[in-house]
Amino acid sequence: QVQLEESGGGLVQAGGSLRLSCAASGRTFSTYAMGWFRQAPGKEREFVAAISSSGVSTYYADSVKGRFTISRNNAQNTVYLQMNSLKPEDTAVYYCAVRRVFESTRVKDYDYWGQGTQVTVSS
Repeated sequence: QVQLEESGGGLVQAGGSLRLSCAASGRTFSTYAMGWFRQAPGKEREFVAAISSSGVSTYYADSVKGRFTISRNNAQNTVYLQMNSLKPEDTAVYYCAVRRVFESTRVKDYDYWGQGTQVTVSS
């Protein structure tokens, strides 16, 4: 069992920045791929970014490419999502997730999920 706790969400104006963090329990964090997903009201959960266990490989949704950066610190069992140039359409609850094998962009491939953190971007 892996427990995840997101933090760093909040209210920001369009064009601003936020940094989300996700702290994971367990001794094998460095073997997990990690992903960030988001879910806006009335919409399905969607992929945002993913990172390989080593941190060497990263993947982004087209909608956030060039604005968001995923990274991880395996010594601290933490994955980050740096969000710049935020837009109102980025408003959603953001979730981090663990996959015990290689990274994926599909919601159904992830094994454990955090509770989410709200990000609201005002225009």
